[in-house]
Amino acid sequence: MLEFLKAILFGVVEGITEWLPISSTGHMILLNEFIKLDVSPEFWEMFLVVIQLGAIVAVVLLFWKKIFPFSFDKKPMIKKDIFEMWFKVLVACVPAAIVGILFDDILEQYLYNYITVSIALIVFGVAFLIIEEKNKGKKAKIKKISQITYKTAALIGVFQLIAAIFPGTSRSGATIVGALLIGVSRTVAAEFTFFLAIPVMLGASLLKVLKFGLAFTVYEAGILLTGMVVAFVVSVVVIKFLMDYIKKNDFKVFGWYRIVLGALVLLYFGIIA
Repeated sequence: MLEFLKAILFGVVEGITEWLPISSTGHMILLNEFIKLDVSPEFWEMFLVVIQLGAIVAVVLLFWKKIFPFSFDKKPMIKKDIFEMWFKVLVACVPAAIVGILFDDILEQYLYNYITVSIALIVFGVAFLIIEEKNKGKKAKIKKISQITYKTAALIGVFQLIAAIFPGTSRSGATIVGALLIGVSRTVAAEFTFFLAIPVMLGASLLKVLKFGLAFTVYEAGILLTGMVVAFVVSVVVIKFLMDYIKKNDFKVFGWYRIVLGALVLLYFGIIA
């Protein structure tokens, strides 16, 4: 029962931090330093990624009309603009996908630790503050998803690559920072980040499950499903909150949060060590 309560806690943390630009993987790694699941290292490695599928289902549910390219009303039709958006999303996925496939094990071995996470939290926290200050009063050039070009999508993909390499960067944080830098509005940056997460997380989860194998014990399956369901429910609430929040506010609060958390973690582990 205790392990299932831990899985619920991990699901809550995943659901909150996956969509806010504060790094879900970073928070999960840090949480695991204090509250460890009683599972094998192989299962934990897989759990850390596959729990994100719960968060992805929330995006699919909330944005279904914007991401599903087919209409089956009185006159069935294909929505070409949505198809084109998905091609742009795939272009943005390419850099991170290549690095993930080729260097996943090496990155986990050397970079998945509190020092890397803390530094990434601080660096991108500072980046948010600088970019928001720089953009103050400026009008965004791109105010609709349809205005994102293939070149813009590729540039956003390069920023996602940074998140793929350094845990604690935040995939959503990196892509939003990159989008803001090149003139994308906060709302469009957030939405494109959500859509970008769908193929990225599906692909990453598939690789992890294939690597782990399908021989789950009942206990392991229960832990994973619990985390995923909780992550889904919390994600629905958090996504709605974020889309409301950014209509009237900037991302500075998340920048300060990242800086303070990163500093506290470095201080804590520095003293303990």
